[in-house]
Amino acid sequence: MVYVPEGVFLMGSIHNAKEPQHKVYLDAFWIDQTEVTNARYKRCVDAGACLPPSNSRSATRDRYYSSPEFDDYPVVYVDWHRADTYCRWADKRLPTEAEWEKAARGTDQRTYPWGEDPGCQYANYANCIGDTTMVGSYPSGASPYGCLDMAGNVIEWVSDWYDHDTYAHSPHRNPQGPDSGTTRITRGGSWLKGDIQCVFRNPVIPASNDFFGFRCVSSGVF
Repeated sequence: MVYVPEGVFLMGSIHNAKEPQHKVYLDAFWIDQTEVTNARYKRCVDAGACLPPSNSRSATRDRYYSSPEFDDYPVVYVDWHRADTYCRWADKRLPTEAEWEKAARGTDQRTYPWGEDPGCQYANYANCIGDTTMVGSYPSGASPYGCLDMAGNVIEWVSDWYDHDTYAHSPHRNPQGPDSGTTRITRGGSWLKGDIQCVFRNPVIPASNDFFGFRCVSSGVF
């Protein structure tokens, strides 16, 4: 895990009225440096705490989750509930939307985790590869805190329910998102999608497919 210090950052964008920029204070936290892999997730399944992915293949590979060749690739076909269960089993939790965004962009309002210019040399997105890649394959795309694959590879579940007006009435300190809703938020784009800007947020039904994954956070000490 990597450490994200306490403090204020500017969340959202001055260019998008749906995600207006606003100040957010977050307590310090730790976040997984990479997305949760097949091998890590399988340990939870083997322990009897997690359900297996709803499909064992990936977009182009018939054997993915069950193949040792892909142990260090991000687990896919995990819905929000499976992701939440895994993080709790690991004595962690899913990140809030605010925690995810700060870990991805830091405090200098950058557009992408690495800076301003997109490109396939920084991330696996928009069919640069056509399927998932091994986690950590793009060190030049690291965030200010050293997080990898925050843009691309798999789009990531966060803990928050979605509400299109959240930013207008969100608390300044450690926002947790709405108390209820019908869709959850995903962040970060994927190998299939081109929406990899740090501020991009996507509401989805808590289902599973071949480009959804996740990472966990902790408020404890590592």
